[in-house]
Amino acid sequence: MKADEAVRLRRAINRLARQFNTSATDEGLTPTQASVLALIAGRGPVGIGELLRREHINPTMLSRVVGKLDEAGLIVRTPDPGDLRSVQLVATSQGQQAHERIRAQRAAVVARRAQRLTTAQHASLIQALPALERLADDAD
Repeated sequence: MKADEAVRLRRAINRLARQFNTSATDEGLTPTQASVLALIAGRGPVGIGELLRREHINPTMLSRVVGKLDEAGLIVRTPDPGDLRSVQLVATSQGQQAHERIRAQRAAVVARRAQRLTTAQHASLIQALPALERLADDAD
């Protein structure tokens, strides 16, 4: 990928990300809190180690985020059945509902924006999804 193409892709992703972040703040969450909640709600019981690997944030920041989500009643800490010294995080009903609202708002942003595309642009975007998913994949 050429440098100017990489810059254009980054700009487009950043503009969309800013619009997505609004849906998190509408729920009273920071974008990082919404991202952590999405991982917990979407994957079921998740350990701290997995969150650290997937979110790429420092342990202190993650601890604060988890604390805020717990205080807000969006997640609960449960003993890890494989290691009772550890905990797993699970979304509460309230957390699952908040996650679903955020996800729906973000999908609506994409759907509204996609309406402005031509049929050919829409088809190109759909065709590019596997490449974009691979680009965003955590595996390095």
